[in-house]
Amino acid sequence: MREALELATKGAGGAEPNPLVGCVLVKSNQVIGRGYHASYGSSHAEVEALRSLADQADARGSTAFVSLEPCSHFGKTPPCADALIAAKVSRVVIAQLDPFPQVDGRGLEKLQQAGIQVEVGLLEAEARELNAPYLKRLTTGLPWVIAKWAMSIDGKIATKTGESQWISCEQSRAEAHQVRGRLDAILVGSGTALADDPLLTARPPGNRVPRRVVFDSQARLPLTSRLVGSVEEAPVILVTTEQVAAAREAEFLKRGVSLWKFPGSEGERIAATLKRLAAEGATNVLVEGGPKLLGQFAAAEQIDELQIYVAPKIIGGDSSPGPIGAPGWSQLAACPTLRLVDQQQLGPDLKLVYRR
Repeated sequence: MREALELATKGAGGAEPNPLVGCVLVKSNQVIGRGYHASYGSSHAEVEALRSLADQADARGSTAFVSLEPCSHFGKTPPCADALIAAKVSRVVIAQLDPFPQVDGRGLEKLQQAGIQVEVGLLEAEARELNAPYLKRLTTGLPWVIAKWAMSIDGKIATKTGESQWISCEQSRAEAHQVRGRLDAILVGSGTALADDPLLTARPPGNRVPRRVVFDSQARLPLTSRLVGSVEEAPVILVTTEQVAAAREAEFLKRGVSLWKFPGSEGERIAATLKRLAAEGATNVLVEGGPKLLGQFAAAEQIDELQIYVAPKIIGGDSSPGPIGAPGWSQLAACPTLRLVDQQQLGPDLKLVYRR
């Protein structure tokens, strides 16, 4: 099952909005087949594992270890439960059931009705951790939100003059681009867009082309910005309000930039944006800041994961900014406590990954 979970990770950036799934076929205590769901619309893990067999007859009497309940419905592909039944496997071990309404125990039931022995719950906690973004979108209608920043060892993301390029090393920046290429959207505030004139693309491109979303209530993004100029390379969305002038809106629309207008407070606009992104298929989104937007996401309790690149530099200075801006927390007891789930050495830098 650990191998099935590891195989499933290979589908990250390709399988979404489907879950990440791996399958390992075992017979006479020997692994005879492996497969994973590589891309949305392609064959699922169980079918890929069966196809990997040198002789299809070898599946008879085998055990299938699957990281998620086999589907039982016709979607973009036929039911995986039917494929396992047709292959005459004798036992299926499932890490966790799939809460997707068209599955949700039906795959388990179909396998049992066919006389196949089924066990559920092996490494379930690890399976839920793997598919936390899928499970969140399915149960809440919101995408998984990753907040990312690079900082010095004393917690600064820029000097007192605003210089921030580059705090992290080349290896960290390359890895950050790989992360971008697996995500559905990259979110920044208007301050970052104005100060840095970023592209917010993955270089080199990854499996996905993330939408670039700018929270810009006054629609201040220059029409000459690199974001607007590269709209044919990747979509650009301005999250703004009804107060934007019609002429200004027309200029953006003429250049292919979308405007999403939401009323209410910053927190309400954040929630509305995330809900719409999820409704349009987004599973994982990345907030790259700056401090104002990250502070608003933190205050709205809309951050699920942190990816922090820590460089062995000391910046210092009372006015040098940190990553999370206002409003912050006034009491330590109210501060969120996160779990360290991964750490990685990247050249001289250290990447830390935390989850709620």
